Amino acid sequence: MTEEKLAEIFNQFWGYVVQSLSEPQVLVQIGAIIIGYGLAHIVTPKIQHSLDELQKKISGAFFLKIADAVFSVTRPAIWLIIQFLVLAGIQGAGHPSSILSVTCSLLSAWVVIHIFTRLMQNTTWARLVALCVWVIAALNIVGLLTPTLEFLDSLAFSFGDTQISMLKIAKGIVASIIVFWICLGVSRFTEARIYKSKALTPSVQVLLAKLIRVGLIAAAILIVLSNSGINITAFAVFSGALGVGIGFGLQKVVSNLISGVILLLDKSIKPGDVIEVGQTYGRVHSMGARYASVITRDSMEFLIPNEDLITQQVVNWSYSSKNVRLRTPIGVGYGCNIPDVIKLAEEAAASQKRVLKTPAPRCLMRGFGDSSINLELRFWIADPEAGCANITSDVLIAVWQIFRDNDVDIPFPQRDVRVQMVEKPETT
Repeated sequence: MTEEKLAEIFNQFWGYVVQSLSEPQVLVQIGAIIIGYGLAHIVTPKIQHSLDELQKKISGAFFLKIADAVFSVTRPAIWLIIQFLVLAGIQGAGHPSSILSVTCSLLSAWVVIHIFTRLMQNTTWARLVALCVWVIAALNIVGLLTPTLEFLDSLAFSFGDTQISMLKIAKGIVASIIVFWICLGVSRFTEARIYKSKALTPSVQVLLAKLIRVGLIAAAILIVLSNSGINITAFAVFSGALGVGIGFGLQKVVSNLISGVILLLDKSIKPGDVIEVGQTYGRVHSMGARYASVITRDSMEFLIPNEDLITQQVVNWSYSSKNVRLRTPIGVGYGCNIPDVIKLAEEAAASQKRVLKTPAPRCLMRGFGDSSINLELRFWIADPEAGCANITSDVLIAVWQIFRDNDVDIPFPQRDVRVQMVEKPETT
């Protein structure tokens, strides 16, 4: 389409607008639209207050969400009702009402689309879908959809043997928004069902969720490319070059991706496990395609690359069982009755709620120290994710209290200092 053709279309449109604004019936309809909006603006706050009180009485998350979506279009809905009443009056009087009809149609489309998209969870995708659908509906209502499509199809350029027009690009954008929104919605629904399944282990749940998401995204890309008129076979060379680039430049990324799949398949580490990698000790919160999230007792979240979990030594405190045995040294004086002290220490450990009764706590004598008899108290817990240092502290406090109540001496290092008097040598 040439510049002269565009200028001619613009001049015709501008002339139509100027001519229409000079007609009384057009001005009356525009005035009715403005007055209708003003009335809706005045009435809405009063009705909105009543709707808010009604919404507080609604129970159930599903019905509450529907009510929120319906009540969010109070002002456009009131405006639409006023415009319908005005339109009925004008048509009953036999006057022209084309502008009012278009306005009512646009408002109806906006109300329906807004309610539908408000029910979506992802607001960003909802707004994009609402914008695309409403623009198409608006163009169709005013009768400009076909001329707009023809105009976009005329704006084309050649890319090799492929003819690409603005219409194809627009279709690709709209199709990608709608297709990706559907695919991500299906992915979220499927993931929620998978994570609620008790028949699957956590690692299998993560693996299935990731595979479904990747598969849906890949299918969405292929659908968008085919609908846009792009030859998919043309990407064969590009994909080969991309594979070579990945092999050389993205070795770590690919290694982490493959390591993540291996971890999910062999189930050596799964969400909920308590692991120790180097100086990091914590609970595995989630496992992604590139890294695993480990939350420590200090609420710090470490993102450990999957490759490190494969190549480095990892202590999994809950791999086959969550039962963990803890050890803590204790020293008592040489004047104590050691068998009685051992029973008191075991009794103190068993009094703690987190300490397992089976296997029972054991206290052993480990040797004779410089200032004390060295004992070692051993006890088991079944919840290492709740912390090990805190339960050790609780056990030691209980041991100290029971030793104090039974007059058990807890010695400390002592040193004797001898001072020898030396006579001062005589000076000559």
